[in-house]
Formats: sequence, structure tokens, C-alpha cells
Amino acid sequence: MRTVVARNQSIQLINNDKPMIKPSYLLVKTKFSAISPGTELSMVKRSGEKEVKLGYSAFGIVEECGEHTEGFSPGDRVACYGAPYVEHSDYLLVPKTLCAKVPDAVSDAEASMGGIGAIAIHALRIAKLQFGEKIVVAGLGIIGQMIAQIADAAAYDVYALDIVHNRTKLLQSRKNIKCFSNSEEISHHLGKGADAVLLCTGGNDSELNAQSLSWARDKGKIVIVGDIEPCFPRNAMFAKEAEVLIARAGGPGRYDPVFEKEAIDYPYGFIRWTEGRNLAEYLRLVEEKRIDVSPYLKEIVGLESVSMAYRSLADKQSTILTHLISFQK
Repeated sequence: MRTVVARNQSIQLINNDKPMIKPSYLLVKTKFSAISPGTELSMVKRSGEKEVKLGYSAFGIVEECGEHTEGFSPGDRVACYGAPYVEHSDYLLVPKTLCAKVPDAVSDAEASMGGIGAIAIHALRIAKLQFGEKIVVAGLGIIGQMIAQIADAAAYDVYALDIVHNRTKLLQSRKNIKCFSNSEEISHHLGKGADAVLLCTGGNDSELNAQSLSWARDKGKIVIVGDIEPCFPRNAMFAKEAEVLIARAGGPGRYDPVFEKEAIDYPYGFIRWTEGRNLAEYLRLVEEKRIDVSPYLKEIVGLESVSMAYRSLADKQSTILTHLISFQK
């Protein structure tokens, strides 16, 4: 089977063996996987001689179920999330805790964005917002776009910012989201400040970090979602007694070998929103048309064009925020 990897800062295809089924896992025939530009372009840039597998969000059809996978059957449509189990590959062997059945009303392409959706949902949960509170979403790449839409669906008062004006236009259909491409302009509209500022950018932007504190209300929160250095001016943090939080991927369970590798779920009554349940929640939001990801699904490439897709996503001015990789021959 074919798998996309990064090596020496370039994209390559390798061939490896189809995985064998094992207990508590599903063998999934991949139909689509979504490129997450922020994470994956960073991995490509850092890659050396060793091959690094890319991807973490995909959709496919269950081909075989291992023992102890009650609730799943061969032929099920499933969304899958989480490296190293999910990658850009023809077949995936995925723990049942990282899979969610896809409702009929959700398209294959929409379902392939489930991992990205889970990350957006978890970021909002980390902010611990209450109904009607005000948030700023800074950086409208694919994660920021989803966070803004989900926050709007939850009836938060949403202010979205990106210096690339055309990216704010992608949210124009959401009439309740206030969009800005100028950081000074947004300051004039926040009144007493935002309850939470979600930073969905990348890099070491100390100016943005300082600005985020100016946007937050007294005792407000800054949530780091993107790949950004948590360097904030102490005086500004002290003046507002601001809280800085980091959202770790898609939710509780991420990087826990018991939850992921051993596929042992957390008790529902103690940990309501695991990464797997956040994945399922994304699918519900799409099914009920509370969010619309169709504007982000216009670029679909085959494996033969995947290198070109990564190059195009490196353009930070582009309104193309992701490419879907099709594995259908």
C-alpha cells in the first residue's frame, strides 16, 4: 500500500505492507484524508534522513473488525483521527477509540475533516466559555475557521481576525461573526474585552502575543491553539491577571497509550469529552448543518499530485486552506 512521508524536506510516496487486524482495532480502507497545513508543513520542514509519516484526519470504509469492537461492522463509514494510527495511506489500522461512525447526511469529504474538527472543538472546551461570552479567534487557517464557526453555533459572540482579508471572506455566510483584517480595528469593537482569545497562528509572533492580552478582559484567557511560542509580556499579564492555556490536540486521551494504543475508553461519567467523542461531535455539527465546511473542500488531489498540494499550502496568503487526498482509483 502507498503512504505519504516527508524526508529531507520533501514529499515522497513509499510502499509498505497492508496492516493486519488485531483486537480492539478496525482495518479501514481510506477514501479521503485531509492535509492539516500547520502541523504537516512544520513536520516537512523539520524532516531529515528518517522518513516521517504525515496526516492524522481521514475517512474510510471498515474492511475488517478486530475482537472487542462492538458497535462497528464491516462496511461502516467511519471518520478516523490521530497519528500514528491515522496517516495519508491506502489502509489504516485504527483503535476503536479513535473512530466514529459517519451519519448518512455527512459526505465522505466532510467526514475526512473530522480530526481537524475535533481539535477545534477541544480548543473551545479548554477556554471554558459560558453562553453569550465574547471570543476572539486570531488566525483564520483551517483550524481558526472551524473554531469560529463552532463558536458561532454555540452562540458565543465571535470576533475573527486574519491579516489576509480574503480569508475573512470565507466566513461571510456566518452573519453573526464579526470579521477583521486589521488588529487595531478589532480593538475598537471589543468594549471591555474578550472573555477568551484563541491564538490559531504559528511562529514566534511576540507582537501578536502582546496584542492578545490587550484584547482580553480583566482576568480573561489566552488559549494557544497554533504552533506559537508562549512568550507574553509579564506586566500586561499581571495587570489583567490573565490566564494562558494550551489546547493539546483533539481532547483527553491524546498521547495516552492506554486510551489510544490499548483502545481502552475513559468512563463516560468521568471524562465526558474524549478525543473520540469530540470527533463524533464534529460529525453531529455537520449533520445538523450547524457548521458548513464545504468552502474548504474544493481542492481534491490524487496521490500522484500530493507534493504539489503541499507546496501550494505553503502560501500563507492563499484562501485554499487544505487539500483532500483521494485514494479512490
